[in-house]
Amino acid sequence: MIDLGLIVARLLHYAAVTTLAGVSFLPLYAYADAEPVVLLRWRQGVLLAAAITALLSALLWFVFSVANMSGTLADVADREVLWTVLSETTFGRVWTARLVLSIIVIGLFWSRVVSKLGPRRDLITPVLAAVLLISLAGVGHAQIEEGVEGIIHVVSDAAHLLAAGAWLGGLAPLGYILLLHGGESGRAQKSEFDENLLRFSGMGYLAVATLVGSGLVNSWFLIGNVSGLFTTPYGQLLIVKLVLFAGMLALAVSNRFWLVPLLTEGRGDDRNGSTVWIGKLRNHVLGEQFLGLAVLLVVSVLGTMRPAIGQ
Repeated sequence: MIDLGLIVARLLHYAAVTTLAGVSFLPLYAYADAEPVVLLRWRQGVLLAAAITALLSALLWFVFSVANMSGTLADVADREVLWTVLSETTFGRVWTARLVLSIIVIGLFWSRVVSKLGPRRDLITPVLAAVLLISLAGVGHAQIEEGVEGIIHVVSDAAHLLAAGAWLGGLAPLGYILLLHGGESGRAQKSEFDENLLRFSGMGYLAVATLVGSGLVNSWFLIGNVSGLFTTPYGQLLIVKLVLFAGMLALAVSNRFWLVPLLTEGRGDDRNGSTVWIGKLRNHVLGEQFLGLAVLLVVSVLGTMRPAIGQ
């Protein structure tokens, strides 16, 4: 019961913080000028919902982590146990800071939704979202090592989280842009849409390269050698994650080198043909999101397991 609750809490939190990061990063690379108002309003609503989910799931994660440390859910109501976890463990101190940051983020997003501010360059939101996301490196398996190795592992884990947030979290606004474009017409809208797709692809290159590089570093610390992939439960589950990641990568490559060129170069004025290819691209994006959610589920389980190198 405790393990299942911890996995569910982790999954909800990972989904929320990656969404926060990906949705807040979008204006930094997708638009040279101010983004469309309709997209801004949508993003503000999604950011607020994701921030609230992040806070609630963080509380659940803390509750089940305390129960996991003590062995029973009843100890969550014990003030002495709570104080010990909060003040004497790295997890407690980092989690306290993350909860405070989550509350600040909710307040910021709520004020912006209520005030209905117009489009403008915003660096505060992506910075706060990035800090909330990469701070997860302070409570994961990256804490096993000490000294220089520990620093390298934490930095690598933070880079892995940031890249995952940019790619996986960025799929949500990309899907919404595809939905909006289905009802648009005109050369100006098509030109802007084409630029959005190409810029997202450019961000995707960087995100995938970072994921692969940081993933190899993390595997070195957590697996140790190739045999650990096949002889330990942790390694076998990591293989499942790699297969899911390969599926996401296959869809992304198909989008970049097949569907996007068809939309940006070969569609001409064929409105019906354009709609068909946009529909295919939207389905691919949904497929990436589904596989990405499955990856987050696997990561949520891996976080509760002992790394292969320690088995």
